Amino acid sequence: MKKICHYQLSSLEEDSYLDPFRATIRRRACYARELEHRLTGGTEGLSDFASGHEYFGLHRDGDGWVFREWAPNATGITITGSFCDWRDDRAIVLERAGDHGVWEAHISPGVVAHGDLYRLRMYWQGGQGDRIPAYARRVVQDEETKIFNAQVWSPDEPYLWRHPGWSPSFDAPTVYETHIGMAQEAAGVGTYEEFRLNTLPRIAAAGYNTVQIMAIPEHPYYGSFGYHVTSFFAASSRFGTPDEFKAMVDEAHSLGLAVIIDLVHSHSAKNEVEGLSRFDGSRSQYFHAGGRGDHPAWDSRCFDYAKPEVLHFLLSNCRFWLDEYRVDGFRFDGITSMLYLHHGLGDAFTSYDMYFDSTVDEDAVAYLTLANKLIHDVKASAVTIAEDVSGMPGLGAPLEEDGIGFDYRLALGIPDCWFKLVRDVSDDDWSMRHVWHELTNRRSDERTISYVECHDQAIVGSKTLIFELVDAEMYHFMQKVDDNVRIERGMALHKMIRLATLTSAGHGYLNFMGNEFGHPEWIDFPRDGNGWSFQHARRQWHLRDSEELKYHFLADFDSAMLHLVKESGIMRDDVRLLTVREDDHILAFERGGAFFFFNFHPTLSQADYFVETPRGEYDHALDTDQVRFGGQGRIKSGQEFVTEKLLDHHLCREGMRVYLPCRTAMVLVKR
Repeated sequence: MKKICHYQLSSLEEDSYLDPFRATIRRRACYARELEHRLTGGTEGLSDFASGHEYFGLHRDGDGWVFREWAPNATGITITGSFCDWRDDRAIVLERAGDHGVWEAHISPGVVAHGDLYRLRMYWQGGQGDRIPAYARRVVQDEETKIFNAQVWSPDEPYLWRHPGWSPSFDAPTVYETHIGMAQEAAGVGTYEEFRLNTLPRIAAAGYNTVQIMAIPEHPYYGSFGYHVTSFFAASSRFGTPDEFKAMVDEAHSLGLAVIIDLVHSHSAKNEVEGLSRFDGSRSQYFHAGGRGDHPAWDSRCFDYAKPEVLHFLLSNCRFWLDEYRVDGFRFDGITSMLYLHHGLGDAFTSYDMYFDSTVDEDAVAYLTLANKLIHDVKASAVTIAEDVSGMPGLGAPLEEDGIGFDYRLALGIPDCWFKLVRDVSDDDWSMRHVWHELTNRRSDERTISYVECHDQAIVGSKTLIFELVDAEMYHFMQKVDDNVRIERGMALHKMIRLATLTSAGHGYLNFMGNEFGHPEWIDFPRDGNGWSFQHARRQWHLRDSEELKYHFLADFDSAMLHLVKESGIMRDDVRLLTVREDDHILAFERGGAFFFFNFHPTLSQADYFVETPRGEYDHALDTDQVRFGGQGRIKSGQEFVTEKLLDHHLCREGMRVYLPCRTAMVLVKR
């Protein structure tokens, strides 16, 4: 085999703990490059290889149609549907097309039409079963029978993009994680159209620049949050039509919002009729054979990343969403499960050895490497985000430096830090050094997205941050006129924690829909255990909008801090610690000419607190205690600060004196 691997010095070299594993890192990178060469034959680009969605499935062919499917174990396939009254004797018969398990049918004009329902009838040695085509672009569920079918989607007038060349342009992604179905206030399933008209303007006005949408690929069980995918090429029809999803993406772009979606390539639903499991009668067509093909914790199937046909399917899926729906990138879900044969279950990853031993699925590592290369080849501005709890080195390092190539890694340790403090540690015992370490603990070779909480902290059985802070008091004391010590503490910390997380973030920030205004309670999708209720599968926007309630204070502060970060451009610069004082609970740092002062002490306010800063004049830009944010107004707005010299133990220090009330944070900007 022709060797195409050329090793070059990597930023991973800066980590001395990786010294014993250099050869493994290089070998993995070489394997990914050699795999690309095998897949493409060296005669085409990876993006050309990843075009299975244009070959397989149902496509226009002149005035008629052509349909293709990969099913190597099948002995026969027909297409039945509403176009033939579901009669077997009028079904379309597929024929083998070569020796690679591909089946094909050329369909005459007028046989099928836009809106027709159809499915495959798959035959194999000793059995048969109905199947939804693997590359189906539209799958719908009958409201009465609950049966899923593929649907022909070919409107006379295809969607005309209004912003076809749009691409994101911002220093750092500020991500609004959301879910179409629960984005509306009414008890029911929201739609793409409702989201386009009602929710997107809220996100843009709040100051976010990226919307991350969960649960877009089709999934039969609504309560799975979209993580048990069955049709990887179909935008979920429970929210609307493909054209309505396109219009929603288009509208987001018009508002300056990038759109990324959750991509679930870590596993697949076990469903056989709707999904890929036993698609052609064999258990190992898309998945590993034997027990390795089943996920022990997720009740799902595990892809075989060593199979070229599986790689073709998954890489084509990456390109499909970029091509067809003009999305701007992906959050790859659950990749810890992909990276390790043990799926990360029960492992704390306390040793670097665990990243490089025989439990690592190097085929999955190679797939993720090629997926990142493909995505950025197809769309240079695309964003890829890794959700990995293991801390795999090199995950966010560039491909040319032997990394796996993700643009960002989610900083999963930060929400863990905040929730443990709020839940388990007395306010008097919070360690500022511990907080600072968790906020800034990131590898030099990768970019991270920080967050206080995402959907994970809000699902049933857990609590949002505001609910951890105030609990049942929220039900009784959120009127604007109410006085309550616990509510006051909760709101103060809610703002401070978010400001500290955003402004110390390495390269991006994320928030889950509604958490910015302290949405009450939890998320719970309709299920048998709650009487199929939508009560907790919606967003109560009226709470945020009411001037008589305190929720809008939190939302207004969230927006103010986002706009401050955007206008100051501080995310382009590194963070520099000014002071951290355990006894006083003081934390201060500087970034891009903005200075951030936090007093987390529950009772001790600081007057004329001296902090070393560069010489100059400073303006008061923001503080958490402003009355407009539900605070007490103890810090005078519009103040000007001038540095002075302080003689301390024969040392002359330059800095400023600030007033820091307890449980407040203040931002000063250097002129």
